[in-house]
Amino acid sequence: MDSSPLLALPVVLAIETGAGDAARRTTLSRDEAAELAGHIATDLQALVPAATEARLAVAGALFDAVELLRPGFPVWATLDELARRVPRGHLDNVVAFGTHEGRMPAQPLEPDAAYADGPMRLLPITLLAPEPLATTLAEQLELDLVGRGEAGQRTADWLIRTLGVPLEHVRYLSRNDLLALTCVQYEHVNLAPLWSLLETALLTPYREEATLSARGLPLRYAQGAVQVQSPAQWLAESHDADRAHAFAGIVFELRQYAALLEAHALPLRLAPADCVSAQARDGYLLETFGEADTAYEPPLLVAHEAPGLGVVAVTAAQRGDGGRARVLAHGYPLQPRALGALVSALAEQFGIAPDLHALGRIQLDADGRLGAPDTPLH
Repeated sequence: MDSSPLLALPVVLAIETGAGDAARRTTLSRDEAAELAGHIATDLQALVPAATEARLAVAGALFDAVELLRPGFPVWATLDELARRVPRGHLDNVVAFGTHEGRMPAQPLEPDAAYADGPMRLLPITLLAPEPLATTLAEQLELDLVGRGEAGQRTADWLIRTLGVPLEHVRYLSRNDLLALTCVQYEHVNLAPLWSLLETALLTPYREEATLSARGLPLRYAQGAVQVQSPAQWLAESHDADRAHAFAGIVFELRQYAALLEAHALPLRLAPADCVSAQARDGYLLETFGEADTAYEPPLLVAHEAPGLGVVAVTAAQRGDGGRARVLAHGYPLQPRALGALVSALAEQFGIAPDLHALGRIQLDADGRLGAPDTPLH
């Protein structure tokens, strides 16, 4: 291999287990990773002969797609960096990274146990090659892996023995193949708008992308984050007849988006709005419309609830002129564990006790907006 700069070609070994047979192991030791890398090198030589002229780097770790498909592709970026540090010609251009004393050599190569139960585990691979080999090899990988990228029998048998679970499929995919597969999966569950945001963040992060969710919630990707319209603002603009049901549905959808965006390491924020202070904290969104008026009773916190969803919003309000509720803030818990933190934040913000009054329903005002009861709560 010549001394020209090396370009990285990302690949994965996709390991699919049977239903209920998720691999318990998420990493391989150094020796195991090196042994597997030898099998992978043999497979790639048969599938794409030009790959033997490139440096093969293998991470002995099993990831979920959400961990690999994150802005900047940090797992592959780390693998590339580690592989470039090894002198050329070392170990016949095959390098592997596994655990030493239970730890991978860099934090991005440590899989998250929260995503370890999926039926498909992905082992990252990089081929480092100079131009023009990289261009030719990239074309061959895209053409050959998707059609005939099955791993060799020795590789599959080794994985079955080492992971201790039966496997249904073991095949090689380019990163573009993985992107296409994930796109299809999200479209299948009615999350195509989410994919359009994620694809922009992954491939063209300098661009902006706007979309509507299936229920009509506006979202926009810009400057490394996704902005979403406030559910209360969406409700104010909605023409649904059953407004409480529509609000519950939009919060349910927002929670789906929030969970997947977090898994893909994309921050979620409330879109800017006039005269509204917006915050995004760990697991909840909060919008504030004003401060408490000392001329009235102290604010109260009320919980809007929906069947099957629990608390979908928390409103801080105080009784104003004529006893009517004056809304000061709305908060939206996106995860069950975030409700306590949201209530504490609102209590601290308005200087009140963290007492949450459960309504057992979604409270709307006379105009059909998210509100609070006008009558005192005890």
